[in-house]
Amino acid sequence: MKPLGFISNPDNPAGRRFDLGILVVILYSIVTFSIETIPDLSFEIQSFLETSEAVVTVLFTIEYALRLITAPSPLRYAFSFYGLIDLLAIAPFYLMSGIDMRALRAVRLFRIFRILKLARYSKAIRRFGKAIAIAKEEIVLFMLAALLLIYLAAVGIYYFEHDAQPDRFQSIFHCLWWAVVTLTTVGYGDVFPVTTGGKIFTFIVLAAGLGIVAVPTGLIASALTKVRENEDQI
Repeated sequence: MKPLGFISNPDNPAGRRFDLGILVVILYSIVTFSIETIPDLSFEIQSFLETSEAVVTVLFTIEYALRLITAPSPLRYAFSFYGLIDLLAIAPFYLMSGIDMRALRAVRLFRIFRILKLARYSKAIRRFGKAIAIAKEEIVLFMLAALLLIYLAAVGIYYFEHDAQPDRFQSIFHCLWWAVVTLTTVGYGDVFPVTTGGKIFTFIVLAAGLGIVAVPTGLIASALTKVRENEDQI
């Protein structure tokens, strides 16, 4: 095995220790990122967080470089899902270094992509990703059907409620909000029907909304079962 081969081999003891170390750094960076949003932090804490961010970025940069070096195809890794996530995890720090432009400070928000690095270190998350890949065609078809259903719900409630509540159901575009929260069964209650026809239509939409939640859950559960069976056969 190559001297650094353990980096891409999580089943190796050294690979597990490497992954565990990176996992700790990821969780630490998420915590410090959240602490930075606390208002009125002291100068000492702000300085510590800035230093901490620099150290974490250096560690992630080293990890990224090692994965590039040890990858069978560095270019393929660089443009893979994990490669792009690893790059996005460090890019904001370097983009902001030495630049004092408020418009670019929004780039720092991309540090949240570090949380996606957790996917590499969890078998359950990787299994979930495989399940999504298996059921992707069905999920895409369902999402298109869901979008069509949302639009039809917005059209229907517009014709039922526009005359009774012209301020709340001004247009089909305004009705899309109602359609989304109703079909997802969230029902914030900020916009609701008052006409008999609108109430009956809402009941139908709510019933359809149960399928909006249940169908993708069933698809993914079935795919997860298939992934688990494939793993057991290996």
